[in-house]
Amino acid sequence: MVDGIWLWLTLLAIGSTTILTRGSFVIGGEGARLPPALQRALRYAPAAALSALIMPDLLLDAGAFDPANPKLAAGIVVALAALRSRNPWLPFIAGMGVLLVLRKGLGW
Repeated sequence: MVDGIWLWLTLLAIGSTTILTRGSFVIGGEGARLPPALQRALRYAPAAALSALIMPDLLLDAGAFDPANPKLAAGIVVALAALRSRNPWLPFIAGMGVLLVLRKGLGW
């Protein structure tokens, strides 16, 4: 019974936090402006979130760091292709090619 109460309190806290943070901009209206430094910092939020989602998959294989992970090799190729070319398709094609060759071709 106590576990159920904590679960509901946790859900209530999470829900109220979501509503308050999203509603603060609606309630404040035009007068609510973020400081310029925070606006500049928020420009990096999508890249940071994407990195947080991708990096564990690239670095960990079955929960442990493995430098011979084919995903890590494909990720390195993607990063190099993205740094060398402005073509948005080249990193995708190069990374998938390396991953397919390592997984299907070499059985890594």
